[in-house]
Amino acid sequence: QVQLVESGGGLVQPGGSLRLSCAASGSLFRLYAMGWYRQAPGKQREMVAQISSGGSTDYADSVRGRFTISRDNAKNSVYLQMNSLKPDDTAAYYCSAYLARNTYWGQGTQVTVSS
Repeated sequence: QVQLVESGGGLVQPGGSLRLSCAASGSLFRLYAMGWYRQAPGKQREMVAQISSGGSTDYADSVRGRFTISRDNAKNSVYLQMNSLKPDDTAAYYCSAYLARNTYWGQGTQVTVSS
């Protein structure tokens, strides 16, 4: 089992940037596919970005070109660089880890984009 702890959320003005971090426990981090999801009030949780164990990435259409997911296996961490933020990006952001049909979730970090 892996534990995930997100950090880096906060309040930012439209057009600003934030970098989310997710620290994972355990020695198998390099084998996990990692992802960032978000959930706004009254909406379903949606995939934002994913990165495979080999480094392949995928993005939701709504964030492609603005957000970048990356991982550092030496630090057991995955990151989400968010640029050109919009009010529609306001949500709780969750880190996920997937391996062998098991999915693990962090507790989430709030991102609020508002002037």
